[in-house]
Amino acid sequence: MINDREDWTEMEHEKADIKKRMQYILNMRPVFNKEALFSDGTEYYRTPAEPKAGDTVTIKFRTQRNNVDSVYLVSQEQRVQMEICGTENGFDYYSAQVTIGADIFRYYFEIQYGWVTCYYNNQGVCMKHEGRMDFEIYPGFDTPKWAKGAVMYQIYVDRFLNGDPTNDVVTGEYHYIGDKSVQVEQWNKIPAVMGVREFYGGDLQGIMNKLDYLQDLGVEVIYLNPIFVSPSNHKYDCQDYDYVDPHYGRIVEDCNEGILLGDDDDNSHAWKYIKRVTDKKNLEASNELFAKLTAEIHRRGMKIILDGVFNHCGSFNKWMDRERIYENQEGYPKGAYVSADSPYRNFFSFNDPNAWPYNTSYDGWWAHDTLPKLNYEGSRELYDYILRVGQKWVSAPYNVDGWRLDVAADLGHSNDFNHQFWKDFRKAVKAANPNAIILAEHYGNPEGWLKGDEWDTVMNYDAFMEPLTWFLTGMEKHSDEYREDLLGNSEAFIGAMKTHMRALHMSALQTAMNELSNHDHSRFLTRTNHRVGRISYAGPEAASEGVNPAVMREAVTIQMTWPGAPTVYYGDEAGLCGFTDPDNRRTYPWGREDYQMIDFHRVMIRIHKKYEVLKTGSLGFLWNDYQGLCYARFSRKEQMIVIINNQAESRDVEIQLWQAGISRLADTKLKRIVVTSAEGFTEEPEEYTAGDIIRTTEGSLAPIACLDDVPNRCERQDQCSTLEFWEGLKKVIDQYVDSVTLADLVNNHEEKCGKLDL
Repeated sequence: MINDREDWTEMEHEKADIKKRMQYILNMRPVFNKEALFSDGTEYYRTPAEPKAGDTVTIKFRTQRNNVDSVYLVSQEQRVQMEICGTENGFDYYSAQVTIGADIFRYYFEIQYGWVTCYYNNQGVCMKHEGRMDFEIYPGFDTPKWAKGAVMYQIYVDRFLNGDPTNDVVTGEYHYIGDKSVQVEQWNKIPAVMGVREFYGGDLQGIMNKLDYLQDLGVEVIYLNPIFVSPSNHKYDCQDYDYVDPHYGRIVEDCNEGILLGDDDDNSHAWKYIKRVTDKKNLEASNELFAKLTAEIHRRGMKIILDGVFNHCGSFNKWMDRERIYENQEGYPKGAYVSADSPYRNFFSFNDPNAWPYNTSYDGWWAHDTLPKLNYEGSRELYDYILRVGQKWVSAPYNVDGWRLDVAADLGHSNDFNHQFWKDFRKAVKAANPNAIILAEHYGNPEGWLKGDEWDTVMNYDAFMEPLTWFLTGMEKHSDEYREDLLGNSEAFIGAMKTHMRALHMSALQTAMNELSNHDHSRFLTRTNHRVGRISYAGPEAASEGVNPAVMREAVTIQMTWPGAPTVYYGDEAGLCGFTDPDNRRTYPWGREDYQMIDFHRVMIRIHKKYEVLKTGSLGFLWNDYQGLCYARFSRKEQMIVIINNQAESRDVEIQLWQAGISRLADTKLKRIVVTSAEGFTEEPEEYTAGDIIRTTEGSLAPIACLDDVPNRCERQDQCSTLEFWEGLKKVIDQYVDSVTLADLVNNHEEKCGKLDL
């Protein structure tokens, strides 16, 4: 009995000892570092990045080294424990393989640390799983490799360069929206408020003449606003989808009469215009010039995409012919406006079946009678015709590299019909040119259109242009509003970017058109003056008064280092200003360029193209405060740090770089690539000291907390007898580590151990 009691007591002592040991071990565990958790849809964390149905996909996840107990990959019906596949720079990398089917594959990560369980999804770390934030894989969705991070350049053709004065629109050549066409004689004239009828003479030959300039700038893709036959300078009111406008191309057959004089507004009398745009010799010569231009662009290793406006056409269109341009021309059937027997009658919807001839009762796009709505649901012939147009221009001899689609979601029909149309359009275009890109203009959430069977990507208003504009300028993208609460608000910027980028899964994000300005919005440089206004009441001078080129350089820096395809709107690189449409369509300032701004664009484009990580790397936010932002673009082999200070004063900040995968070892080398200031910019390299690196990766070098940069003040500090000693020691430490550059460390290593392979 006594022995049993002794045994029981001894056993209890052993159990207590084990418990103490376990508690000690638990207490010694490193703190759970949720900031180290990371994964995304790049090729570095998902291989292949664009899988097909039936493919086995390797998915990876990153944690701090020896910091978690387990990681699980969780999908709809699977929960797979991930295994460590590598350790590097203080991180463990976990991986798991899954085979995906034909449906969308959604997944997230479950991380276990002791008794703590958390989750990681498209928005980062969370304590509760939310399905709408899952990572997604769309089987079979791939975007052209050439478009990922491609540097694009948008040209509004009439305002770029007049390369051939013989094709210029002349004053009185025709009548359009209340007045006659106007030939602008002075290239630098500010566009009129109602300047749709003003023509400066820019053309395809002008683009051809400046290809050397564009290539030297670093442009990889040229995006042209519409170039097909049209009576306006913007050409979003197409007259003939089959031909390039001879006013942009070549006029080989002309007419010396037929100018509208006095009060004559009847375009059936505009014989000069009729000859120019209906004569097949002019049309074929213009198409031939365009083919020559695309061939030269491709010879230089560049690409070209066209603007497709397929939700409506123009009242001048040969299918409608409201202006009676084609009525008496040989080889052209009667337009639907002219005759009830027109082969194009069902291309449009007419409300009065008894109004012919010259039936004005057709539906207009957003009720505009100059923009007849195309009746796809009522005409399979029209439907197929537009699909052939999509194919024609991406095929020989033109070989265009893709389409930008104007207001693509708004065809004016049911949502289901619109989706079906773009599915068929994609099939047609990709069948003709599998490497063609389909890039849509879209406002709002594009998720429903980006599933791999419709659009490739979008013009990135929501996840780039708008948040960036608010953050750096406090301005709305039309210059219609100023928000003091959004100027410098980095939290709002990061929140907006994360929210809207989630809708653009990685394939679409890497090819999204990231613009600062375009033909629909005010020039970014103008927004830097915080002036709310439009040219109609503010005047043209107000657009350039008080602008801040330094903020413009910050914007360009972000544009060239952000995920997506940075797209320069012609003239932005030359310091062009302007309020919203039509003031944003000023002519390129040849001879009046801001050469410093051009040089800066050239440098930033070169940097963008040099570093692969800027095209396909991950994005991570490292630091932010009011008017300040730091983020990294990174892979396991390459890291790029971008720091933005939008305050007028310089300041010192400490930023932890380890999240980007920058090694904490002594042989790590950071090189400053470029720095901007109020005065300009410089590329002069700067090597950081050992002290810079240690402070960045490890924090303060102060030997005691009282001397931290953000001190933990001791109540007895004033009476501390040893404080002077610690202050002296800190001074010695700082002096020494700041006197040794990383170059010194590298050179010393190479002298003793041989050359480093960095």
